Amino acid sequence: MPEIDFLANLDCANPSICKSLAVAALFVAAWLADVLVRRLGLAVIRKAAAKTKGKFDDALIERKVVDRLAHVVPVAVIYLGIDTFGIQSGVVEFLRRLAAASLVFIFVRAFSALLDAVNDVYVAVPEAKQRPIKGYLQVISLVAYALGGVLVLAVLLGKSPLAFLGGIGAMSAVLLLVFKDTLLSLVASVQLTSNDMIRIGDWIEAPEHGADGDVEDIALHTVKVRNWDKTRTTIPTYALISKGFKNWRGMGEAGGRRIRRALNIDASTIRHLQPEEAARFSRYELLRPYMAQKTQELESYNAAHPRTDDSIGEQRRLTNIGTLRAYVRAYLEFRADIRKDMTLLVRQLEPTPSGVPLDIYCFTATTEWAAYESIQADIFDHLLAILPEFGLRVFQNPTGADFRHAWENAAS
Repeated sequence: MPEIDFLANLDCANPSICKSLAVAALFVAAWLADVLVRRLGLAVIRKAAAKTKGKFDDALIERKVVDRLAHVVPVAVIYLGIDTFGIQSGVVEFLRRLAAASLVFIFVRAFSALLDAVNDVYVAVPEAKQRPIKGYLQVISLVAYALGGVLVLAVLLGKSPLAFLGGIGAMSAVLLLVFKDTLLSLVASVQLTSNDMIRIGDWIEAPEHGADGDVEDIALHTVKVRNWDKTRTTIPTYALISKGFKNWRGMGEAGGRRIRRALNIDASTIRHLQPEEAARFSRYELLRPYMAQKTQELESYNAAHPRTDDSIGEQRRLTNIGTLRAYVRAYLEFRADIRKDMTLLVRQLEPTPSGVPLDIYCFTATTEWAAYESIQADIFDHLLAILPEFGLRVFQNPTGADFRHAWENAAS
């Protein structure tokens, strides 16, 4: 823009005072332009956005993209009006560069807010939980700020941006060290999203970070988890890749949650069934098919291996723990809240000093936490109560009351 000596056309006794007044008038004009844009222009834009049905313009207002762009007007007034006054060339050049650098900074901040608005609109899309883009947008924003910083320095110093970029290339090793976490987070974010390893709303466990709850946010550097105790844990993105985590999403997709718990049976209570007990269990509706099939199987085996003396070592007989195992399985299959199309096992594990574990492995027909715990409690309430029917009891370490009872019996 050609310089116009505006003050030369004025009748001014003191040029310095007139120049100062002119500069002050320029800044007052910039302030008035800012007030006009903010009170009138922004008000009109907000009302227009409120009347539309689209979500993007609302996001632009919410993220203050238009508010940040409004700063362009006063800065542009200073940048375009500075040459109209006959001020020393050094001051003119400094103000022009400062105004130009301010314009770059304003546009970069507005662009960053625009990316946030894009993410706000995107998260409302159903696919957003599967493919979050917040991390990628943060990378773009970071690059924009880096380039903006280079341009600001180039404008203020009056040099070509290429000179700064060349210097950055020479300092690549230092930059890699400085931005190590950012680069690791970028790679981890790409791996997490491209492989669909984590989504917003997933229940994850990361014990090393004390995280156990729902994923609230997936950003470039961090993943925010809301724990079940209502606390929040922030995990570095790259830590999820390097140290691993458990994602419970598969449970929800499968529609069943696993129950795996063992009843430790006191080994001293395990024995063969008496004939009258076998007859009584045969009348149980849940045990009737098992008792009929097992009785026929044992009779056939024993007929093929007759006893030659009083020993019954080679004879097969029903046991109370085996009958209990069949009962538990039939009981689980009878319940409507247990999935029949998923693994259902009732098995004995290796005996331990704490008894013989009767391991129950099945899946509930719901994944809702409270319902799951209620189903699990109902099952074991019933099993613990029915154990005496089979002549069994749960192993329990002796307590003070047990020792006192034994002492009283011995004393009597």
